[in-house]
Amino acid sequence: MFAIICDGGHQLRVEEGQELELDYRSDAKTGDELVFDRVLAVLDGEQFRVGKPVVEGSSVKAEVLGVSRGEKIIVQKFRRRKNSRRKQGHRQYYTRVRISKIES
Repeated sequence: MFAIICDGGHQLRVEEGQELELDYRSDAKTGDELVFDRVLAVLDGEQFRVGKPVVEGSSVKAEVLGVSRGEKIIVQKFRRRKNSRRKQGHRQYYTRVRISKIES
């Protein structure tokens, strides 16, 4: 059983028990439950339902595991022949969740 959900402009294929990183949510605390009601498609056994645009009456519940950070990226700006260089690092915050239940 899997579902395709829409969260923050991203479409994600999720299954029960799967752990994934979503865009950072400042209001989500560890142990909280998130409910995704924008379910675009659901495969339940042999029945595959596609929404127009969402599947009515279905939702996906997830448990918040905590906050994590991504890989460090380096942003470098350089102007040739001008002796101008700028270097900056960035690490993106993510909210880590575990999919607990898919209700179709």
